[in-house]
Amino acid sequence: MNAKRALFIGAGLLSFSILMPPAHSAEGASTAQNGKPVMITRFFTGPDGLTHAEEIDVKFAPGGGVYNLLSNSGAQIRRTPPGRENGYHTASRRQYVITLSGHAELVLSGGQTIQVGPGSIELAEDLTGKGHITRTVGTEDRVAILIPVSDHQ
Repeated sequence: MNAKRALFIGAGLLSFSILMPPAHSAEGASTAQNGKPVMITRFFTGPDGLTHAEEIDVKFAPGGGVYNLLSNSGAQIRRTPPGRENGYHTASRRQYVITLSGHAELVLSGGQTIQVGPGSIELAEDLTGKGHITRTVGTEDRVAILIPVSDHQ
């Protein structure tokens, strides 16, 4: 029952954060009209068997809109304490990982380090090869929502 409740709360938080209108700032009309860019970091296994990363710029229609994620089922919320390190591993499934709170470092097999924190979105697709390291850094737990994606669109 607790897992179902956590999933329901996580889905609600995700829906709330997506549907919530952006706060207006004093930075001017240009920023308010265009909004802050939303990026997804996709990491994947390259032909060399190593994990690589690329940035996906989420495109919205002028004035707002919806960006359809890959089809998914079985979303989870995960909490990891500061100092936890998960050595080289591959993603257990294709999934979005959205950090709600806390911070982590993702170390790719080539040595590149990606810093993630609240609002970071990654698309984990490195299912084979050497994989990556995940470290929870800072002084607070990292809470992330994991949304698996299907191979069918």
